[in-house]
Amino acid sequence: MRSNLNCVAAVLAWIIGGMGVLAGGQTLLGRLPGWNVISWLPLYNFVVGVLTVLIVAPLIWRNHRYALPAGLAVFGANLAVVLTLQVAFQDTVARESIAAMLLRLVVWAVIIGLLYWQARRQP
Repeated sequence: MRSNLNCVAAVLAWIIGGMGVLAGGQTLLGRLPGWNVISWLPLYNFVVGVLTVLIVAPLIWRNHRYALPAGLAVFGANLAVVLTLQVAFQDTVARESIAAMLLRLVVWAVIIGLLYWQARRQP
């Protein structure tokens, strides 16, 4: 059964995934944002964005049993990237990149919270 919480979570996932596709895709196409870009980060953003839009968000929309694990996987991947940027690339990463990754973490935390809350409400 799909609920309003799943719909909200899925829309948030589609939006944040689409933002990753657009931001990563633009940079991969050579349209640099005007700050220092770590070479692998746009590819990561693009790939995770595509996976989110095509796989994770539809799982959430359908309230699939793998929706929460998929959301946790995306959150974990983003957390790993943020930690990597802060530890290994602290002197080279742009503040805008960190801010974008932190925004993703916050949105995914909200999505996971919605999914968890929905799962607890179901009998």
